[in-house]
Amino acid sequence: MTSSAPVPSVLDLAPVVPVVVVEDVADAVPLARALVAGGLPAIEVTLRTPAALAAIRAIADEVPEAVVGAGTVISPQNVADSVAAGARFLVSPGWTDTLLDAMKGSRVPFLPGVSTTSEVVALLERGVREMKFFPAEAAGGVPYLKSLGGPLPQARFCPTGGVNLASAPSYLALPNVGCVGGSWMLPKDAVTAKDWARVAELAREAANLGR
Repeated sequence: MTSSAPVPSVLDLAPVVPVVVVEDVADAVPLARALVAGGLPAIEVTLRTPAALAAIRAIADEVPEAVVGAGTVISPQNVADSVAAGARFLVSPGWTDTLLDAMKGSRVPFLPGVSTTSEVVALLERGVREMKFFPAEAAGGVPYLKSLGGPLPQARFCPTGGVNLASAPSYLALPNVGCVGGSWMLPKDAVTAKDWARVAELAREAANLGR
């Protein structure tokens, strides 16, 4: 059964949002169940593969305790397709006025991607206070986000891109970071082997970062 309950803030669902690339639709449901079992209910399925929309639909239909979203959203069509498939939040690597208008019109929460101070200010002008900071490590990492906290304390971020188990705590310690995005809890060998118990254990380890 698809859950349609509103998502108040993606940044507050869990300390870590798994960034998932689904190659095989058959993996979507067991993978999502493993992440939820480990304490990571917010799942970003990136629109990087032909299986992505079907994966979002399967998770929305069969794993109601998950909050499934769409990532790599870069066009109004991506927005429409993702919401139609059951996505309950949207994440983009960057933004334009056209994409922002589409995401605002979707009536689901969204995290537009930023990597510069000017982009943050431009979004604040448009009433958007929650953003994805991407690519986090390449764009300046923890020191950059810490420096934004002084002049722009009203902006909150989900840093994604190069974040791992070792670096995540430093990001999560910042007052302007609500959560981080990452894929380290989904090692390729575990997914290929369908070792969902290992995925659940790694998810549990990630979920504990917020304690």
